[in-house]
Amino acid sequence: MLGLRALVGIGVLVTSQGARVLSQRASCPLLGGSTPPHLECPRRLLSMAQPIKYLGQEEAQRIDEELFTEYQFSVDQLMELAGLSCATAVARTYPLDSLVKPKPSVLVVCGPGNNGGDGLVCARHLKLFGYEPSIIYPKRPNKPLFQNLVVQCEKMDIPFLSEMPSEAEMIDEAYNLVVDAIFGFSFQGAVREPFNSILATLRKITVPIASVDIPSGWDVEKGSPDGLQPDLLISLTAPKKAATHFRGRYHFLGGRFVPAALEKKYQLNLPPYLGTDCVLQLT
Repeated sequence: MLGLRALVGIGVLVTSQGARVLSQRASCPLLGGSTPPHLECPRRLLSMAQPIKYLGQEEAQRIDEELFTEYQFSVDQLMELAGLSCATAVARTYPLDSLVKPKPSVLVVCGPGNNGGDGLVCARHLKLFGYEPSIIYPKRPNKPLFQNLVVQCEKMDIPFLSEMPSEAEMIDEAYNLVVDAIFGFSFQGAVREPFNSILATLRKITVPIASVDIPSGWDVEKGSPDGLQPDLLISLTAPKKAATHFRGRYHFLGGRFVPAALEKKYQLNLPPYLGTDCVLQLT
């Protein structure tokens, strides 16, 4: 039975762009409709007194640094929570029984930083969820954290491809979707090889793309209308300003680890997660 708090919020979601009235009567069984099998109606649309804060690059970096120094979170601890959130959002959006290829295959493309680490964790959890991930990881940091993540994936029989398929059609034929875990919010400057070619290929594919925190290659605050256009965006900790330019179908908030005092300090105005969920769909 839904609590009063959840019932009051059904139908209204406030974002940084203002209030969006989203009617759920047609899709929510609690309101006399029917819900698609992979989406549950009450959790998404919770009324918030204040809009969610969309972070600029410097503020996002300060929050991360404070999580590490003041709150004593470790990098691998937050990476595990972030990767699990990403895998959960993928599973909610593209459930196993909705995938039409012979097997539920996912290509996870990982970059050289923490965003790539999130992708490795995501691939491991997707494997546990019943998907068949394969990983592209062309630039591997020489650090124990990332080396351990690779070993964990290898021990779970997740294949690492030696190179990115050169043609978009090859990806479309072999995979149901692609997880973009190349660059995160700390990325600056020009995209270099091999990622320039990888992103050029990804811009041509027709299967859905799920981007981790920031679509790779985007300016963290201004977005990139000519860049990668994911179908799913999983914002971690809090959405970044680039997410205001997101035009895909699904936007999730993930990473349920922000202490209340930190949220209050930065006025994040995060929506409440429901129950034990680690993700919340925003739009």
